[in-house]
Amino acid sequence: MQTRISRRKWLGNACSIPVAGAIVRRCLAVPTSSLRESVVDAHVHIWTDDFENYPLADGFTSKDLWFPSFTAEELMRLGAEAGVHRFNLVQMTWYGLDHRYILDVIQHYPGRFVGTGIVPAITDVSLADPGATMVELSKGGIYAFRIRGESTRPQFNDSARWMDHPGFNKMFSAAAEHRLALSFLMTPADLPEVDRMCTKFPDTPVIIDHFAIIGAQSKFVEDEIQQLCKMARHPQVLLKIGAFYGLGNKQPPYLDMLPLIRRVVDAFGPERCMWESDSPLQTKDGHTFAAAVDIIRVHADFLSDSDKQQILVRTAENFFFKR
Repeated sequence: MQTRISRRKWLGNACSIPVAGAIVRRCLAVPTSSLRESVVDAHVHIWTDDFENYPLADGFTSKDLWFPSFTAEELMRLGAEAGVHRFNLVQMTWYGLDHRYILDVIQHYPGRFVGTGIVPAITDVSLADPGATMVELSKGGIYAFRIRGESTRPQFNDSARWMDHPGFNKMFSAAAEHRLALSFLMTPADLPEVDRMCTKFPDTPVIIDHFAIIGAQSKFVEDEIQQLCKMARHPQVLLKIGAFYGLGNKQPPYLDMLPLIRRVVDAFGPERCMWESDSPLQTKDGHTFAAAVDIIRVHADFLSDSDKQQILVRTAENFFFKR
């Protein structure tokens, strides 16, 4: 289970050197209007103040919430203003292993939502096989499972091979067999171990969240960018492009992020990059859904309309919604 570490704290990891690179693509044009109507958000969080039906996990109180509530209905309203209509709901820490809220939302709004859950690979109590738990949750529309990198979770006296444990092997195996993804919240320091596991389990879909948090200290380290781009050698690795509110200069319209976007799309190809807002943090302190979308939709002029359609719609749609 995740522990209470603030988003601001884990966003504070990265360091220097300008980003460079180029993309040369020739694709068929896609009507711009479609980019304003069908965007898929690959990473959002929701919760409710209905604690009777959806209680917080033991040890959490309402004081731990980022806001009193951020419901599915509020998310849909804000997203619609920027043409965002489908969402991947990432389980909130303060619900622990109880996925009832996102499961109920997925069921209540068919075709609008899918989920990313939390299943522990290592625990000191007896729980069901983590792979079997993943498969069971997938029946309710949860198709990815968040894993925190060794640098973003409490320390367990790990070695460099921090996933060298039977629980992780079971999760990678189940994900490969059932077309589920392991979605990593990590920093560049964790990439070598994820690279090792992707080599060991080449058929397992893996998603890297938030550019692996490169640029969280307003700097871009060339070695870290190269490490991230190296992960593109694994065909099943996907990359989430977003969380702009906490990367680079952290100010809309986020134009300083364009060189990094160019580098990673060049490495992975648009067919393996998916846009994310990381709302609701993307919706506070002057940040908006529209600004987060427009960095791709309007400002990334090195991308063709077809590339933009792939990143904003098709990549997440193909993995999460076409099943």
